Order: sequence, then structure tokens, then C-alpha cells
Amino acid sequence: MELIILGCGSSLGSPWINNHWGNCDKKNKLNIRTRCSAFIKKGNLSVLIDSSPDIREQFIKNKINDVDCVLYTHEHSDQTSGIFELRPFFWKHKKRIDIYADSRTLKALKKKYDFCFYGGQGYIPIMKPNLIKKKQIIKKGNNKISFNTFKVEHGQITATAYVFNKTAYISDCSNINPFDLNKLKKLNYLIIDCLRFKRHTGHFNLETSIRISTFLKPKKTILTNLHTELDYNFLKKNLPKNILPAYDGMRLKI
Repeated sequence: MELIILGCGSSLGSPWINNHWGNCDKKNKLNIRTRCSAFIKKGNLSVLIDSSPDIREQFIKNKINDVDCVLYTHEHSDQTSGIFELRPFFWKHKKRIDIYADSRTLKALKKKYDFCFYGGQGYIPIMKPNLIKKKQIIKKGNNKISFNTFKVEHGQITATAYVFNKTAYISDCSNINPFDLNKLKKLNYLIIDCLRFKRHTGHFNLETSIRISTFLKPKKTILTNLHTELDYNFLKKNLPKNILPAYDGMRLKI
């Protein structure tokens, strides 16, 4: 099984639309960050986590040509607004693409992208909504992936954390219930939100992400949702050896 970090940037990416690089060295290609999405491949089974605004570019760069379903962490635009780009996979398989999310996220998606779920104005529906379960199995033929899910705080809303094959993906998070921390023990990979140096109401900052990693002791921690405050080489130089900054196109054998 392989996981690809398609995008590891915060909501504006890096650089911003106005060519703002912040602390990031513009000469380092690893500081070019698109918005957060991840892709899991197991045999002929292809699972996407979130459809960022940059999903088309991400798929082309990583030579991805199939998607069987999409798991959503939450409804914010930097995680969802690429949903319409997925039409070719509906055409390819000639069936609706399964979408998995919590009830609040599904409601928001169906309202904002109603044409994807209900059709109209010349469009036909291409998405099939599914309520995510605490234990969700996604399968295709002989290949399957088992996901354990739970809620994490993300500012004023919650987001869904996904745990699978000793890997956790928690891209947008400001707090984890202490009870749920037990679900993150003995991980090979902890992929976790790390927005910037300063504290933020909706995200972990660098200090908190390091503290959580130190407590959970995964084999590797991968920091994602990185703001332009956080330069790749600075992080790589100053982080403990088992904590790494993500970069677009990062591939993990899980």
C-alpha cells in the first residue's frame, strides 16, 4: 500500500496568489505547496482523501489516472472545491463516485455542489453520498482498506481523522480528545496538522505538533498543512530526526 501527500500547503498554498512566499525560500521547489489532499493506492483500489482546489494539477503531476472513492475530512473549501474535477472518473466507470463524510460535511457538500449529487442545468449526478462509519471498510475486488475514524476539533467545527494500516491522517486539527489519543499509539506514520509558529484557533502550531509526536512516539511524524511561515529546510534542520516536513508528491510505503 502506498500513500501520496498530494498537497501539504495551508488554505492559500505556497506561494500565495500574490506571489507572497513568507519565510519560504522560493528557490527550493519543496516550498511550492498546493492545498491538502492525500491519495492511497492498494492494488487496483484508489482512495482519495479530500479534493483540494489543486486536485487536477496534483493528479497530473503524480500520474494518477483513477479514483474509486473520496473520503472527506470536513467541508472547508480548501479540502472540497476540486470535487467537480472528478467528473472523468464517473465517465470512466459509468457509475457514481462514492463520497464518504460525516453528516454535517455531506449536508454542506450537497448544498454547495448540488449539481454533483442531484444534477440539473444540463448536468447529471456523478456523486453518491455515504455516511462515514467509525469502522469503514473500502474494498474493490480482492483489495480492501479498513479505516478507523474519529472526530477532532478544528476551530469551531470538527473534522474526521482517518487511521489505517498503522497510519493516521489528521490534516486539520486544533485539539484531540485525550481518550482518542489512545487510538494513535504504535503508529508507523502520524500525518498531522502543523500550520505555523504561532498558535491558531483552528490548527496545531509547530510546538504543539512536536509535543503530540513526542507523546505518541510514532516511528515517523509528517507535518502537513504548512503555512508560508514554515520553510522546508528550516524545519528539516531543526526538527527531531523522526519528525519530517511534508512536501507535495511525498510517497510513503505503508
